[in-house]
Amino acid sequence: MATQVTLKNNFITATNSRAGEIERITRDILKHPESGYKEVRTSQIVDEWFRANGLAVKNGIAKTGLVGVLDTGVPGPHVAVIGELDSLVVPDHKHADAKTGAAHACGHHAQIGAMLTVANGLIKDDVKHALVGKISFMAVPAEEYIELEFRELLRESGEIEFFGGKQEFIRLGLFDDVDIAMLTHTGTDSFGTFGIHGSSNGMIGKTIQYIGKASHAGGSPHLGVNALNSALLGLSGIHAQRDTFRDSDTVRVHPIITKGGASVNSVPSDVHLETYVRASNIPAILSTAEKIDRALRAGALATGAQVRIITNPGYLPTKYDRSLTEIYRHNAASLVGDDNVIPRNHGTGCSDIGDVSHIIPTIQPTVNAATGEGHGVDYVVTNYELAVLKSGKAMGMTIIDLLADHGRLGTRVANSFNAPMTINSYLARMRAFRSDITYET
Repeated sequence: MATQVTLKNNFITATNSRAGEIERITRDILKHPESGYKEVRTSQIVDEWFRANGLAVKNGIAKTGLVGVLDTGVPGPHVAVIGELDSLVVPDHKHADAKTGAAHACGHHAQIGAMLTVANGLIKDDVKHALVGKISFMAVPAEEYIELEFRELLRESGEIEFFGGKQEFIRLGLFDDVDIAMLTHTGTDSFGTFGIHGSSNGMIGKTIQYIGKASHAGGSPHLGVNALNSALLGLSGIHAQRDTFRDSDTVRVHPIITKGGASVNSVPSDVHLETYVRASNIPAILSTAEKIDRALRAGALATGAQVRIITNPGYLPTKYDRSLTEIYRHNAASLVGDDNVIPRNHGTGCSDIGDVSHIIPTIQPTVNAATGEGHGVDYVVTNYELAVLKSGKAMGMTIIDLLADHGRLGTRVANSFNAPMTINSYLARMRAFRSDITYET
């Protein structure tokens, strides 16, 4: 039986041999960004690569998601390696799609490349035959919680239930027998490093519709009910709540107007907003959401409009597994040095990896290979060797630690995890977030 050092060397040799090919795929995805539940082309590229490399593929999961499975044929832990298919919508980004405004301003294309790097190294016979268990390479849609009205239409038509791709994978049973999950996200902290530990906020999403009464804006504005004024008052009410948010809860509320009226010469009668309510813990999310709803209702009450508030489950705060992180840290340090594996602080963004982290041991380290501001026009992955190749190597070597030696370490990590939620209790919790209420005045 080969030692783990030999297995890792074999794995690294395999990843190096096709690094150029996988970087080309990664850059191709960058040039053809697609936002959530629309990642048709990206999904097809991953599907073709999985099949060409002998993985068992299941596609069409949550519309555009897919899984490629490497089964060693020997019972053992089941590890999921995750890559996110979707992009943001940042029209001014230099790699934005000219028609849709979609752009990889968060580096998800590099996640796909890192996932393929892991798969490429583990499928080799001199690695695979020394492992036990299964590895599922999950290409998931719709991590970015955007285009809420579009996703609400998908939900109403029965195509999805949840707005996040990993949530849909959980609901559809793809995580039922998974023991451990990992994903590496690009970042910009201390360029050239890996970031470990840390945490992030959770959130819920709201879509709001103010319903007024149209009339001639010049000739008879007194006969109308101005829904835009209602919305502006509601937004002012939200801003008036900000000094009630505790710093320790890291609350973030940032609404936008997605429809401000039909025409300039008609009193606006149909105005739409979207907002998140983010915080570091569920009680703070719920208490803040109550304040936001009160403010939105006050805007309607002041003008005599109606307001419909739809609340959808967002993402749970992350809880990264410390023992799994330490295994990963050792492997990352072997690639970049101990001093270049740095601790992360709490982040006020959100991701549906937080949902996964509540049911199985999960890590999402960062690979700091990008410049600019996340979700901004200047966010660009600039070091593909680090973002794709070394990122994939760190995860792949961690999987070797977990699944070699009869899977003893992977079994220990899985068995020592004290899950905050079962899958059933998770689904119940998320469904309880949802509401759809119209307030009359």
